[in-house]
Formats: sequence, structure tokens, C-alpha cells
Amino acid sequence: MVESKLRQHDASWQKLPLAAWRDTRDTLHLWTQIVGKIRLGLSPTMNHWWNVPLYVSARGLTTSAMPCGDRTVEIHFDFLSHELVIEASDGEQLRIRLEPRSVKDFYENVMAALQAMKIDVHIRPIPTEIPNPIPFDRDTVHASYDAEYAQKFWLTIAAADRALQEFRSGFMGKSSPVHFFWGSFDLVVTRFSGRRAPPHGEVPNIPLSVVREAYSHEQASVGFWTGGNGYDDAGFFAYAYPEPPGFADAPVPSPAFYNKSMGEFVMPYEAVRTSAHPDALVRAFAQATYDAAAGLAHWNRMALERTAATPPLSI
Repeated sequence: MVESKLRQHDASWQKLPLAAWRDTRDTLHLWTQIVGKIRLGLSPTMNHWWNVPLYVSARGLTTSAMPCGDRTVEIHFDFLSHELVIEASDGEQLRIRLEPRSVKDFYENVMAALQAMKIDVHIRPIPTEIPNPIPFDRDTVHASYDAEYAQKFWLTIAAADRALQEFRSGFMGKSSPVHFFWGSFDLVVTRFSGRRAPPHGEVPNIPLSVVREAYSHEQASVGFWTGGNGYDDAGFFAYAYPEPPGFADAPVPSPAFYNKSMGEFVMPYEAVRTSAHPDALVRAFAQATYDAAAGLAHWNRMALERTAATPPLSI
């Protein structure tokens, strides 16, 4: 029984070569933007845009509960039954099949479902953080959905979420949840020193006001993304803002490296997946890059970090 559980656990780190599912990834990216913009429209604004991400769930990705008048609404991508589920606290529920369909068709079906459920929300139908975006209601270019790879993607980010949750537990200062940003299509957790940061410069395809709210305070982030942005395969990334002198030369676990064009450390996903202890390698990468950011920038680490693990609570 123990061996069976171990095999099942290891299987959570899936083979995820971008070339095998790029079209599905690009379509799914846009579908998550539609749902994410609905969350943005329904949720009160929070610092660093923490009201907009999605969260890993036991079946896929979810908005979590959102206020909607006197009801609560939740939308989740179910990558086991391959459905988008929209449900409200009064018991009303609608489902949309996840299958090969254009972004235009998906958008129209989602907005029609919201209207049928009397969920009043309006979104700007333009993708964000994407060069040359096609409006959702006109996009018939992106129309791929490979159910097998959509599920592999979810299992992979569920494994990444598990490792990053464990890393997050060692910090007592201000920290984000482990959350999935649909703009950049990545899973990330961020630690903060508590100090204000200098104003961030412009980032392509993102309004400057959005960028400056996200990077208003000194931070160290680590996360997972599926590839692109200067590194054309899946990997874990880590960066500091502002980046302290010497950060790029900090020691990190092999085969991680500093990508100068991205301004981030990268740990190739395939190295994690094939490691004897993938969760431990992710945590080691996260810890090493955080140590570099916090040490070189002189964070008040005695006040921010746990000095010993808290034992499990037994009640």
C-alpha cells in the first residue's frame, strides 16, 4: 500500500513539454482570462491585485467564493470532468463543456450563462499581458483543447502548489497566498520585507498603474510557469524587486541558473520532474533565491521568519 501511494504521489509531476500542448495552453490561457476578469469585476480590490488570481483546487482551478449581491458565486475549471462550473449559493448551477471551441464561443457561452443566472458583471473583453491581443468576442483563432494535457497541466500546478505552500509556511511576515495569475498564466507566491519599493518601470502590455500597485513594496517571488517569455519550456522562476546588487551571482541548486534577459533565476521543470525528490528541490530553489534576496537587501529576517517548525496541532 505504501509503494502504491508513493507511485501515485510521484505521478503528480507530469511530463509537460510546451511543444506538445502549446495550442491548448494558449487557448486555456485566454479562457482563464475571461473567468479571471469576472472575478476582478465581482471582488473588492485588494493590495497587489490579490483579488484577481485563481486558486488550485482538488479538481482544477477556482475563483473561490465571490460576493454577488446577496448571493455568493464561484466559478471553477474542472479538469477531471472537463467542465466549467458556475454555481451560486442559492443552489443554481450551470456547466459548460471544456472541449475544442474558439475563445469567441467560450466567451459567449460564459456570458450567456451569467446572464441566465442573473449574475450582473461586465468585463473588458480584451486579453491582458499578451502582445497583439484579439478581443474575446472576435477570437476564432484560438480554439484548441486537448483534455489529456489540460489535466496534466492541472496535476503539475497542483504539485507545484503543494511544494510552494510548504515553502510559504516558513515565513511570518506579509506573504501572498500561492495563487494563479491568469494574466501571465503562472503560479506564484510572494514574500515582502515590509518596506516600500521604488516606482516600477513600464512592462509591455500591462498598464503602468497595474504594475506599480503589484510592485509597490519590496518583495521576493517564486513560482511556476509553462514556458515562454524568453525561456521556451516549463520551469520554476524566482526574482527580487528591487533586485539587490549581487543577486544574479547568488548560489542556487543545480541546474538552476540566472537568465539575464528575464532578470530571474530559472529552474528547468524537467530537472524537477525527474529528480528523486522533486518537492524538496523546489523548496531548496525557493529558499536559496529568497535567502539571496533577503540577505543582500538586509531584510529584518529575525522578525519575518520562523526560527523553528511549529509542530502539528492535535485537538
